[in-house]
Amino acid sequence: MIQGLSAAIRSELFVALRSRTTLVLCVLPAIVAIARLLLTRSLAASAEAREALTGGFGRTAEIEGADAWGALVDALGSGLALISLMLVAYAAWTFASDRDLGVVRHLVIRRVSRSAVVLGKLAQVHILALVSVALLLIGTFVVAALLWDFGPVVEDGYELISQEEIHRELRLGLILALIPLPAAIAMGLMLSVACNSTTQALSAALGITLGLDLFKSALGSAADYLYLSYQVSLLDDSYLNDVARLVRGYSDVMLQPEVMQLNQWVPWPQMLLFVLVALVLVNRKKL
Repeated sequence: MIQGLSAAIRSELFVALRSRTTLVLCVLPAIVAIARLLLTRSLAASAEAREALTGGFGRTAEIEGADAWGALVDALGSGLALISLMLVAYAAWTFASDRDLGVVRHLVIRRVSRSAVVLGKLAQVHILALVSVALLLIGTFVVAALLWDFGPVVEDGYELISQEEIHRELRLGLILALIPLPAAIAMGLMLSVACNSTTQALSAALGITLGLDLFKSALGSAADYLYLSYQVSLLDDSYLNDVARLVRGYSDVMLQPEVMQLNQWVPWPQMLLFVLVALVLVNRKKL
């Protein structure tokens, strides 16, 4: 089993390093986040030029530092939301596509077990996720530092939130936002194994992800037990969204301890369940 898993992981990484799809997956979120930063800075510069000509002063000019931190968190949120969707889609595509092309059957013939194939793909998608998130964080922070001067958020000489507090909350928001990603990957891979074609797997993975995102507010307290409730998404309820308000000077943002605990622990048993279902199905389905 260990030898088979090692061979499966090496095979996946060999293909990934030579695939344009994985290159796009790793680079595109960082490009989108950087583009959002550049657009935000351009619009802010235009607004400042208009205010200088008219002599007007707006709310954003009174709160120093809010624009810079807000733009940074918004860009990170956009990148992470894109990463989440792309990883779900890629995980749903990877096994189903190889099965349709006969690649999985070829690997099994070469004495790589079915379970090793699934676990190899799971490891490969997680490695891609790490690379994509790392590029997003590096690119976003570097570009933001070039465009803005970061410091505490100050209004009329009063410090609303210090730079150290912002760093702490931003770090917490990023950690809580990344915790659901393994569950999202495992869900996509489970559907990739369960569905009969690549099209079905992609449709099911994206449909479930977007559908639950749209209707999670209707689930009430039951939504607290879904990993998707803590994932950065189009209808974002993650703590990173609260951080975006916090760094803009809003003082009514508070993370409940029980919600934080659910965010930390709910995704892991769901990830394990998805992986176990995928392993059971792959050993029963015809390849």
